[in-house]
Amino acid sequence: MSDPPPITPLSDAEPGQQADCFVVLAAKDRAKTRDGKPYFRVSFRDAARKATAMIWNDTRWFADCESTWQAGGFYKIRCRYEENQYGPQIDLLQIREVTDDDAADGFDPADFFVTTRFDPQEMFAELLEIVDEHITDAPLKQLVVNLLKDNEAQVKDSAAAVRNHHAFRGGFLEHVLSVTRTCLFLADKYLAYYPETEPPLSKSLVVAGGILHDIGKLRELESQPQGFAYTAEGRLVGHILLGRDIVREYASAIDELDAETLLRLEHIIIAHQNLPEWGSPIAPHTPESLLVHYADDIDAKYHMMATALELPPEEGEEFTPRDNPLRRSIFRGLNSPQP
Repeated sequence: MSDPPPITPLSDAEPGQQADCFVVLAAKDRAKTRDGKPYFRVSFRDAARKATAMIWNDTRWFADCESTWQAGGFYKIRCRYEENQYGPQIDLLQIREVTDDDAADGFDPADFFVTTRFDPQEMFAELLEIVDEHITDAPLKQLVVNLLKDNEAQVKDSAAAVRNHHAFRGGFLEHVLSVTRTCLFLADKYLAYYPETEPPLSKSLVVAGGILHDIGKLRELESQPQGFAYTAEGRLVGHILLGRDIVREYASAIDELDAETLLRLEHIIIAHQNLPEWGSPIAPHTPESLLVHYADDIDAKYHMMATALELPPEEGEEFTPRDNPLRRSIFRGLNSPQP
C-alpha cells in the first residue's frame, strides 16, 4: 500500500500533481447541463489560490455535496491539481471535514485568510494623525474621530470589497488610508492652484470625505470563513446609503456641527462612485466630492492593475491574461528588440 501524498498547500500544487490539501469551501453553485442534469461547481481555496471542482450528478460526491457540504467549512481533500483556460481546477479523489486531529498536520484556520501587507495598528494611527493635523473644523474632526474610535476593531479588520479590490482582512483600512493620502495631495494642490474660488475648497471636508466615503461597508460586509460576504443590509440598501446613515447617527450627537458642512459630507459619500451603474444616485456636484471620487477610483483601479502585474508572467508573456477585474490585457513589456 503506497504512502499518502504529503500535505501540500493548494497554492503550492503544480499542474498534474496529486496532493493532500487543507481547504475551505468557498462556494457551491448548483446548475444544470444542457440535458437538464444537475451538477455543482464547487470552489475550494486557501489564502493564495482558488480552484474549481466540477461535481457531476453521476459521481460519488454528488449526494454529499448536495446535502452536507457547506460553504465556509474546512475540508481535507486529496486531489489532482490542473490548470486550463478556465483557471485552476481540481479532480477530487477524497474529501472529509477537518477534525481537531488535523492540527498535528499543520491545519490552522488563520492560514486561510488573506490579510493586508501593512500593519493595521500603524495605519490606524496614521489615519488619526491625519485627522488631527488636517481637519481644522473642530465639530467635523470630532465626528470623524468618534466614528473611527468607536469602530476601531472593525475598521482594522474589514475588507473593502467582496472581490475586485482590497478584498481581504485589513483591506478596508489599507484602501481608506491610501485614498485619504491622495485626497490630501489633491486638496493642497488645488487650493494652491485656485485660491479665489467661492467658497474656497474645504480641505477638512476632502479629508473627512476620504476617510468616511466607504464607512457604510462596515455594515454592508461581514466576515465569514469562506471570505467576506454581503449582509442583508448590504444587499438591500448598499454601502452608500448605509454610510450616510452612519454619518447622520454620529452627527446627531454633535450640536456644533454646521448643517451645511454635514450636507456637503453626506453628498461626498452619496456621490463618490459618480454613476448610477456604480451605485451613486447623483454625480459629484461639489469640488470636495469630485476630488474624493477620483482619489477613490484611482486607488481601486490601480490596485486591480497592480494585482494582475504581481502574478508571475508566463514565459514570453508580453500581456497579462484578461481574467482580472479590469477585463483587459495589461502590457508587461516587449520580449524582443523592435526593428
